[in-house]
Amino acid sequence: MDPQRSVLGEDLEVCSLEPMTGFYRDGYCTTGPDDLGSHTVCTVVTAEFLEHQRQIGNDLSTPLPQYGFPGLRPGDRWAVCASRWLESYEAGVMGPVVLRATNEAALEHVPLAALEACSADAPDDARSLLD
Repeated sequence: MDPQRSVLGEDLEVCSLEPMTGFYRDGYCTTGPDDLGSHTVCTVVTAEFLEHQRQIGNDLSTPLPQYGFPGLRPGDRWAVCASRWLESYEAGVMGPVVLRATNEAALEHVPLAALEACSADAPDDARSLLD
């Protein structure tokens, strides 16, 4: 598989190793032809986001051990389907996004401005946060 890039045009960073995420369960929001849902948005799930996803038929809280899915808790990072993330965003539920770990393929479904509005990334130089 070719190296994949983030929405920032950089090398794709790890989304989560605990719990292990990604369509390919590699820790990344990597995608390919088998990933019909485009699991490309690295989201830091909140209670509100999890509840909205459950309401729209995407229960991310209930463990499904037979599929290696632990069930998510607030604060977990997860590779979410781009269209599902967008549904929550359009409903006013802002799921925080780790842009450095969000695959550029998400841009086929979600505007970059929406992802940036929900950015959970820290700047490269965190000293700017102290000013």
